[in-house]
Amino acid sequence: MVRLITHNLLACHVKGCTSNNFPLSLKDIQIELREAEFNPEFITNILPRLEWRALADAARQVGDTSLPLEQPEMMDDDLLRNLHHVLLEIHIVEGAMICPNCKHVYPILNGIPNMLLAEHEIG
Repeated sequence: MVRLITHNLLACHVKGCTSNNFPLSLKDIQIELREAEFNPEFITNILPRLEWRALADAARQVGDTSLPLEQPEMMDDDLLRNLHHVLLEIHIVEGAMICPNCKHVYPILNGIPNMLLAEHEIG
């Protein structure tokens, strides 16, 4: 399943698409919520690897407004729980991810993103 933690790591790799290729926008998505055990240590450790603004924007695209647009300096328990929910409990089942630069569409079917490129798209 595509989770927003995964989405936050993905960029477009179409030949010649080297700028403004992250984050991929989400379109026509269907989500499932799946409860996951809260692990504040994991959330705290993954935080430096995340692009906060991209994550907050993606959360809004799936209908979750629990994260502020700017990363707070301090993380309280409520914010860690909201971050846990956004990163690990929201699963994208169907839809598409679209490159903001070249507009290449990466479909998501049965929770699996198809990031394969055609021969002419490989750089």
